[in-house]
Amino acid sequence: MTIVDNPQFGPETDALLKHLAELPTTPDLDPYEALLLDREDLPDPAIAGEPDPRVATEDIAVELPGRTLQARVYRHAVRPRPILLWLHGGGFVGGDLRDIEYATSLIAAYGNVTVVSLNYRLAPENPCPAALQDVYDTLAWLRENLDGDGRIAIGGQSAGGALAAGACLLARDAGTPLPDRQILCYPVLDLHPGSDWHEWYFGTREIPAGAVPLQAASLAGLPPTLMLAAGRDWLRDDALAYAARLAHDGVPTELVEYADTMHAFLNFPAALSAGRHAVELISADLQAAFSARRS
Repeated sequence: MTIVDNPQFGPETDALLKHLAELPTTPDLDPYEALLLDREDLPDPAIAGEPDPRVATEDIAVELPGRTLQARVYRHAVRPRPILLWLHGGGFVGGDLRDIEYATSLIAAYGNVTVVSLNYRLAPENPCPAALQDVYDTLAWLRENLDGDGRIAIGGQSAGGALAAGACLLARDAGTPLPDRQILCYPVLDLHPGSDWHEWYFGTREIPAGAVPLQAASLAGLPPTLMLAAGRDWLRDDALAYAARLAHDGVPTELVEYADTMHAFLNFPAALSAGRHAVELISADLQAAFSARRS
């Protein structure tokens, strides 16, 4: 495991947590009303950063059987390039591609890839496995409908990391083309019955294969992996356990932990230097991975 540490990480995290705790709340709303309101909130550029203006964006409709999903494509300079399918976090019930445009645009610029940021279906309106099926089907859709160069990576943050890992498991088990690389940022990979989202996402229904990646019998045959963890994250153990199992099952795996920073640090790059560093790290990882494969 590689530890990325910086004296700024702790104080920056403390200041951001204090700022978030002081934001106005709506205690008179029931949990579902509060969730709907939160989904409509736009990110604050003072903490979320701004998209890279050098990157061209295009909103597209991903037409899948029985549903249409929204995605935003980030391109920089010459095409075609490898495609990176990216999945936002939000506990399977919230989040939006607009929350992470600093990361998705800069990864497109610095990583030499075309980034497709997907708004998958959310619970409780669309419980598990709707989001997982969206991601799995979108991988096939991208190969047929987007002008990449034939190479695809997948990545995501928190719940999005779980969906990226789960889609790779589904592809392996179905014998469909696997992504060339997976990038999992502080992912939720196990069951967490005490969490706020668990009942809305899983409910009492049978949990399908791939929905809880840490419970897969084997991780052999999955794509080479970059795993990011946060030292002050309650999901840190998920990331470390999955990285260890990947390596044990023969999957080339790099585990990088950002010390003394928080869950979702990639959402707050204007406030957290760990988030800015991670964007650069992911970009360099993709450049190296795809350059090595082409050569």
